[in-house]
Amino acid sequence: MYGLLIVNAFLDTEKYVTINNMLQQAFSKYGIELVKKTNADILADTAATWDTKPDFAIFWDKDIRLCQYLESKGIKTFNNSKAIEICDDKGLTAIALDTIVKMPRTILAPMTFFDTYSSLAFLKEVEKTLGYPMVVKERYGSFGAQVYLARDYSELLEILIKTKTKPLLFQEYIVTSYGRDVRIQVVGDKVIASVMRVNEKDFIANVTHGGAMYNYTATPAQKEMALTACRAAGLDFGGVDILFGDLDEPIFCELNSNAHFKNLLDCTGVNAAEHIAEYIKNWYESK
Repeated sequence: MYGLLIVNAFLDTEKYVTINNMLQQAFSKYGIELVKKTNADILADTAATWDTKPDFAIFWDKDIRLCQYLESKGIKTFNNSKAIEICDDKGLTAIALDTIVKMPRTILAPMTFFDTYSSLAFLKEVEKTLGYPMVVKERYGSFGAQVYLARDYSELLEILIKTKTKPLLFQEYIVTSYGRDVRIQVVGDKVIASVMRVNEKDFIANVTHGGAMYNYTATPAQKEMALTACRAAGLDFGGVDILFGDLDEPIFCELNSNAHFKNLLDCTGVNAAEHIAEYIKNWYESK
């Protein structure tokens, strides 16, 4: 039994290398060779044939077309391309989970074929529906980047000038969760760890924005929300970010198909890579 670990060729900082090594070491404990390949090593060549196919691929990237290509060749991917696509595009996440979990009201910006909007009249409806302050997110982004807070119309315009016509969404601001959220790590149908992230200087709780991470015992309601979200998106494993509503009611924020887990290990002692390896070993043995 051997698998591929697909990573991005152009993300090779220490943080990414550490995650890759953790995954390879975890699989080696089960005698499973996990061969690392980048999305530049394996190109989506439609005419190519595979003489020896891996038993599976851990797709630790967001190159969705490559993931679809591997699937078209009969290779089982964890996570699969559809789940990665839903998580990678925050607009698709909102649509996929609408009515399934409680989330902030969300409005997707209209698409334009040009590099500027010829009219911003649609912002009046956004203002009327969401009010201020409102959260503005680029639909593609990680680590809390590309997330903005507009306190009035002038700030909203500044954000649109900055982002031009990148795919955006506008979201209800959950004031009760200012600077804090919960990250829940799920593998299979099991919550393996959870942490609280707190940032006293910013509404974004992510550690990369100056937040701190603390070991945290998720509530039953938070756990159920995390599991429900992962099931709905079709994730085998992932990280779920949950906000705090009134009386700390859980409110869904975001899904991460390949959530980084080095900080999680440092904070909780839980190695998500080992849980992923065990999950895939069990999948293989049950075939």
